Amino acid sequence: MTAATLETRKNRTALLAFGGALAMLGLGYAAVPLYQLFCQVTGFGGTTQRATESEANIAQRLGASAGGKTISVRFDGTTAGDVPWSFRPEQVTDTVTIGQRDMAIYLAKNNSNQTITGTATFNVEPEQAGAYFNKIQCFCFTEQVLQPGQEVRMPVLYYIDPKALDDPNMDGVEQITLSYTFHRALDSAE
Repeated sequence: MTAATLETRKNRTALLAFGGALAMLGLGYAAVPLYQLFCQVTGFGGTTQRATESEANIAQRLGASAGGKTISVRFDGTTAGDVPWSFRPEQVTDTVTIGQRDMAIYLAKNNSNQTITGTATFNVEPEQAGAYFNKIQCFCFTEQVLQPGQEVRMPVLYYIDPKALDDPNMDGVEQITLSYTFHRALDSAE
């Protein structure tokens, strides 16, 4: 092997190693958004779905044709330790007709003397219900800013997809729990 051929191989190997390192770095940055997308699409880990009004209308018709079956929904609300808010559901449980829109109201109050921006994380239990719990409108879609002492009512418009009735993994599920936890938004003052 000549020195020029050896040098070409070294350069090619170095270039491939550098390209591999860049690809790994890119995958590292893409991992979180890709995982979030996976969870949103599949309902993995109790991640709820987002729905449009037209999807809700279709679900309503399908639910009505399924005989108006009902399910209990339990609501839960907490805050992270660095969020000086009171946060709770207005009503702890509700019985909803599968496929029908329903609304839950959460109450939040900023108990501090400073403006706090919060963002809500959420999930449902049991985890397999995440694929069927659809939110049309939710305070969790955007950051919430509460002034000192401000108290607000925050609605969640949702429905349970009638496809849940055909899923054997949902057999025996009598109650779904929707949980929210408010965290301080990253750009919120410390």
